[in-house]
Amino acid sequence: MPRFRFDDDDVAVIVGSGAGGGTLANELCQRGVNVVVLESGRHHAPDDFINDEWRSFKQLAWLDQRTTSGSWRVAKDFPNLPAWTCKTVGGTTVHWAGCCPRFMEHEFKASTYYDGIDANTLDWPISFADVEPYYDRAERKLGITGTNGIPQLPANNNYKVFANGAQRVGYKRFHTGRYAVNPEPRDGRPASIQDGFTFQGDKVGAKWSTLVAELPKAAATGKLDLRPEAHAIRIEHDDKGLATGVAYIDGDGLEQFQRGRLVAVAGNAIETPRLLLNSASSLFPDGLGNSSGQLGRNYMRHLTASVYAIFEQPVRMYRGETMAGHIEDEAPNRPDRGFVGGYYLQLLSLGVPFLAAFIDPGGWGPEFASAMESYENMAAMWLVGEDMPQADNRVTLNRDELDEYGQPVPNVHYDDHANDLAMREHAWSAGEALYQSVGAVRTVRTPPYPSTHNIGTARQSARAEDGVVNGFGQCHEIPNLFVSDASQFTTGAAANPTLTIVALAIRQAEYIVEQLKQQAIPTGHAVWNGRDPGGSVSEEASAAAPLVAGSP
Repeated sequence: MPRFRFDDDDVAVIVGSGAGGGTLANELCQRGVNVVVLESGRHHAPDDFINDEWRSFKQLAWLDQRTTSGSWRVAKDFPNLPAWTCKTVGGTTVHWAGCCPRFMEHEFKASTYYDGIDANTLDWPISFADVEPYYDRAERKLGITGTNGIPQLPANNNYKVFANGAQRVGYKRFHTGRYAVNPEPRDGRPASIQDGFTFQGDKVGAKWSTLVAELPKAAATGKLDLRPEAHAIRIEHDDKGLATGVAYIDGDGLEQFQRGRLVAVAGNAIETPRLLLNSASSLFPDGLGNSSGQLGRNYMRHLTASVYAIFEQPVRMYRGETMAGHIEDEAPNRPDRGFVGGYYLQLLSLGVPFLAAFIDPGGWGPEFASAMESYENMAAMWLVGEDMPQADNRVTLNRDELDEYGQPVPNVHYDDHANDLAMREHAWSAGEALYQSVGAVRTVRTPPYPSTHNIGTARQSARAEDGVVNGFGQCHEIPNLFVSDASQFTTGAAANPTLTIVALAIRQAEYIVEQLKQQAIPTGHAVWNGRDPGGSVSEEASAAAPLVAGSP
């Protein structure tokens, strides 16, 4: 990989290497754009991954200090871990299970379809029709099972219990999932060995992640400069308000500055607003892109809960792919159930260590012990559904606590909406009824875990006064600044977000390249604390990495 100079104003600088950042990087590199990716975490090879839940968690998870507030259960049980995201090359695609449903049309138009709901709803400036062709391309890219001639994954015991129950309670739309894990060799990667360690990084590489798919392809173009252990702390701009590049702390603890023609932020819906808020200046006193006051607001994490069921005979839910099971019947918007929006029932399996931590956080006593003793006989599902955007659910800077780089840590505030509570109760009951229909002797409801779906803190809007970015993720105020992750989602929908993140990244890359060709994206004059940013590049790096030209 070439290493572009720190003062190279030809590059696109992307913060984050996960579903949004890693996909955008590859799409831009394939189109001839020079890209620098700044990733806070280390670069692990699949062979480095650990098939042990807690050791893997410590290896991959984002464990930097965060704080929480609000009435949500996670704030009580996990006060410094509001989200289970990853700090590693590949981002949270290294950890994700692979579930890939699409949004539905009504989920792009919440204020239209959810009329009367007391929430900060807003219609997306784009529709399902705008995203649909990119869903097609994203499904081919990820190798989604059940699409494009790709077979479904095999049914494990956990799924057989799940599907039998679905049939008995009258559900019609269930299968082993639209899943980004190879059932057979594809795209240079092997088939799944059904080992049940999807959350731990997938040592064999059957699961799509930007680590094993997008970033290697981008590197092969010669257009990618991937910098692990590069923790972004600030986006700089010139006196015209155009982004000039990103200041970051490198692996040696030194502050560096990478100049760029544009900046795309894809740090997830906690770190993205944190970076933009932390980049406040006299020109942007409330943070970059925040003239609307919406930056950091409308944080969504999806309705999330689980149902575990105990049977008389062994199920061994841990065998096979972790979440290869999916029921769609409850996903449509049917307000007659007592709430708007919908939810999915999805297969779930945790190992003994994680089950002990999450089935009843802080739990103890005979009921907890008996549930753990029944592990062999247990089946499980995860409940994921649309939660409502609320202005006061937000990410802010906690200036009373600083991280290891001297920067304020993010505080995540979340209160459940009444609609969320009604949906969760309905979903718990539906999951229990499913398992009881096939002979469960006991069911256990679990509270929400730390969030793996983080959504909505820099939302798209048609008008600048309503959000942070436009329908291409381009900042309303700063035309060479983009948001490329689920922060840009105007609403959360019921669907797991990764497929939509990837689809929007493909769409955004096309837009960026076309705008660059037309010279429609202005470029700022790089200023870094009042001095030439090129001064930070070493003589060795300058000699080894001449300025690379030739972008569109």
